[in-house]
Amino acid sequence: MRGWRGLDRMERVTASTKGSLYGLYALYAGTTALAAVGGCAASGAVWLPCAAAVLAIAQGVLAVAVVRRALGPGLGPGAGARASRWQAVGLTLVSLALTAVLGALWATGEFTGGGLMITLLCFCAAGFAGPLSQSLGRWSALGLCVVATAAATAATVCAGAATAYVWSTAWSALFQTTASAVGTRCSDWVLDVMRELTAARETEARLAVAEERLRFGRDLHDVLGRNLAVIALKGELAVQLARRGRPEAVEQMVEVQRLAQESQREVREVVRGYRAADLAAELDGALAVLRSAGVRACVESDDVGALSAGAQSALAWVVREGTTNVLRHGDPTRCAIWLRVPPGGTAVLTMENDGVPEGGTAVDAATRGNGLAGLRERLASLDGTLEARVEARAFTLTARLPVAEGIAGGAE
Repeated sequence: MRGWRGLDRMERVTASTKGSLYGLYALYAGTTALAAVGGCAASGAVWLPCAAAVLAIAQGVLAVAVVRRALGPGLGPGAGARASRWQAVGLTLVSLALTAVLGALWATGEFTGGGLMITLLCFCAAGFAGPLSQSLGRWSALGLCVVATAAATAATVCAGAATAYVWSTAWSALFQTTASAVGTRCSDWVLDVMRELTAARETEARLAVAEERLRFGRDLHDVLGRNLAVIALKGELAVQLARRGRPEAVEQMVEVQRLAQESQREVREVVRGYRAADLAAELDGALAVLRSAGVRACVESDDVGALSAGAQSALAWVVREGTTNVLRHGDPTRCAIWLRVPPGGTAVLTMENDGVPEGGTAVDAATRGNGLAGLRERLASLDGTLEARVEARAFTLTARLPVAEGIAGGAE
């Protein structure tokens, strides 16, 4: 079972929201049970205080069950569900019984402390109206708060309490039930919004990856489309000339061979990333994509003009692949990119982000993916290196490329 550090942001928000609501209704139940027993200690009464304690605990259990079902275990929008019929009926009956028992304790004089009894009646009303309000509409939930307030007030009246106690119970119960209902419904609404944002962010990450694939496909189409069309035409022409015994067929086949070799070279350049990978554009694009995905991103870069075209292209692919990994393999809140290009030294590109999930699978995917293996091959051809490491849930990708070697490689 994962600990708190092993949860992503959405799971943490869900767990903390559920925990706070569970704790609230458990507090209502525990306080009512202890106060009911403690308030009758001096009188020596047993049955009514014990019944109140049992009913309070039962109300707390049912309230937590209703909230748990309403908030839902999943992370998708609309994951919650209405309270089941037996949960709603059970919580209603237990709450009414608890209200009646508390009123009976007050009426018999066995409970000492009218102000404390008002608090317990308000807790009982809130423990009933708050959880069930999630299964109702806005006005129906308000009506439920009024019904719970009326039940608490009726218990005070039947107990023969003074008029001041009756009014105090009415206003306190109305405030307590309304606050409980609003807090519970707002928590449910916040979780739904967070689930939708999480789903939108995952969709955006998938779209970013799909856009990268489309760009790669466009590059291949631009490279091969014209050449293949020319190869097909010249091949057909060579066949016609050969059938007629014309010597020009050899020239056409030589041209076909040249175009095929040129296409092979251009495809190799596209695959290796030497063809339309602009470092400055990739840095700006990474910043825009990360920020649009809700990540606090920053880029600090020296002048990329000191690097050759080959070196810029190789580092641009590092930025592109690193940004894809940030969106696909983690749940980051921040990402920083630094590019240092010392004159005549070693250019160092560093990408660091937090939010790496715990577990071997995620770490392996982040540090030993196929994309990173391809980057290592590209950098190795320019005497560069690539290092990926995970420390304290932070993923750091560092590419080093000798500036002099990069210039030589680019000139080649």
